[in-house]
Amino acid sequence: MIDPLVSLAFSVQSNKGVYALLLGSGVSSSAQIPTGWDIVLDLIRKLAILEGEDCEPDPAAWYNDKSGEYPDYSKLLSQVVYSAPERRELLRSYFEPTEEEREEGLKLSTEAHQAIADLVASGYIRVIITTNFDRLLENALGSRGTAPIVINTEEAATGVLPLITHSTECIIVKVNGDYLDPQTKNTADELKHYPEPIKRLLDRIFDEFGLIVCGWSGDSDIALRASLEKCSNHRFTTYWMDIREPTENINNIIKLRRGKFIHIQNADRFFGELAEKVFALEEYSKPHPLSVKALVAQVKKYLVDESYEIRLHDLMNQEFERFSAELSDDEKFPVKDISRDKFEEEFRRQLELYESITEPILSMMITGCYWGKKSHNYIWIKYLEKLVNYHRRQYYPKSHTKIRHISEEYDINSKEALLRLKLYPALLLLYGGGIASIAAGKYDFLSNLAAKKISYNDNEIHSLLMNLGKLDVINSDLQKQLSGQDDSCIWLSDHLLTILKKQFSESIYFDTNLERYFDRLEYLMILIRYNTLKNNIKIKNELKCTRFFEYWDPENSEKIEIIEDIKSEVLREGKNWPPVQSGLFEGSTKAVIHAGDLVMDLINRMVESGEKF
Repeated sequence: MIDPLVSLAFSVQSNKGVYALLLGSGVSSSAQIPTGWDIVLDLIRKLAILEGEDCEPDPAAWYNDKSGEYPDYSKLLSQVVYSAPERRELLRSYFEPTEEEREEGLKLSTEAHQAIADLVASGYIRVIITTNFDRLLENALGSRGTAPIVINTEEAATGVLPLITHSTECIIVKVNGDYLDPQTKNTADELKHYPEPIKRLLDRIFDEFGLIVCGWSGDSDIALRASLEKCSNHRFTTYWMDIREPTENINNIIKLRRGKFIHIQNADRFFGELAEKVFALEEYSKPHPLSVKALVAQVKKYLVDESYEIRLHDLMNQEFERFSAELSDDEKFPVKDISRDKFEEEFRRQLELYESITEPILSMMITGCYWGKKSHNYIWIKYLEKLVNYHRRQYYPKSHTKIRHISEEYDINSKEALLRLKLYPALLLLYGGGIASIAAGKYDFLSNLAAKKISYNDNEIHSLLMNLGKLDVINSDLQKQLSGQDDSCIWLSDHLLTILKKQFSESIYFDTNLERYFDRLEYLMILIRYNTLKNNIKIKNELKCTRFFEYWDPENSEKIEIIEDIKSEVLREGKNWPPVQSGLFEGSTKAVIHAGDLVMDLINRMVESGEKF
């Protein structure tokens, strides 16, 4: 039989944002945070001491005898201290840790709060209802860069309904208030009724969301229990977690909602295991190596027989549609303002997710460019062009025909950096296809890329090859930040090589040195761009972010070998040199030699001037 926790993890992972949490005091118990009733009893004990009396064993009964009324949280606070600021300071001592408590790990966010914050940050949880007064959950969310919308009063609940949308990052409904709110609900009478805006909000949540209940007894919160009981729709399962067996009241709610009860040891362990399982499933849901191998096998089969060309086209089209749909998911790839301290974490998360999503189609493209014929090139170029055009039109205003040039001074602008990153999958395909074609001795792919013009805003701009470079995707200064080195901006070049080594080992299985093909591609693209642009500044920027020229040394034979090889090949083979024969450099060997000489001259002048690579 499947463990109910495993079923819950599957439900949460496969239904992102569908489950809401209902949390009680049990979630904060390991932090030794007092409940509202604990505070009432503690205040009564202090009053008894000041009056020289013993209120034990029943402080509430003692207070009732002395005052003639049952203890009420709000009334008792107003009697002990008169002003709101004084009440806030009094309550701080119950909820905020002293230095000594902090050292002991008390009154701080627990493992449960941290795990919940991770699930929220990843978009799995967007709505949380809690009876707790503390702010441990808000603190944990803040540490993940999430600022929740907190609903703790009638006024805050008014008009909040439209906020529960797919764009909502997270809302916390504190049905009993906040510890800094003197109107916090605590007594039996107070917990019998909620204001109408709160009731409507709860009704909608219980109707539209699945529910994970933890640390809540369901006994004293009468109005909250009534809201659960009256909900007639149960679109998603209710999972009820507790360290004890469910009471009759709880059993009734579970039956009404057709829910599942799960016995747990404590909230910390439960949420820790849930988050671990959800993220394990997320990792497993990335393209499986077998599925990629199956796609590669299909491509190889369709390449060898012309009668399969339609099937090859249909296969690419099917995979590209799936691929494009994932890339267009704004929840997975949000473009937003992010604080400087959280930016790199989000940037790397999106980068890795792009790589995961691109893996199948990249393997197909590598296979096609290596094993395919010249007649197949239009297929690979077609989808690369679609990808570049789609993202430029979708994410850049029509008034900007191209991205701000990469040589401009970079200031961490998270929106711009994440917009640039949307072209990363296209860069992966360019490098994968380019290296595969070079490894196979076929240059038509690069020639077609160089000849293919991108139409944007009804204007013709640079060729596909000219308009997609590393610096269009990640700015040089950001590359320095990612590498942790102020004088190096080849982070993306090194990273691409690492990613592509894995892809080539799974797609083509050749044993030759991929680094040489990688460096040859980068040098050829520099020559092609120099031959076309005749722009020293742009080529200097290209050189600085290329691993081949990172630490240029004319005495280093390994670094100049490719340059010398290409030059000698051109001189030896002339117009029969494959890149020229394919149409690169306008079919002119003189253009290749001239571009190579100019690039070498530029490098030497940069070295002489002490300009760092």
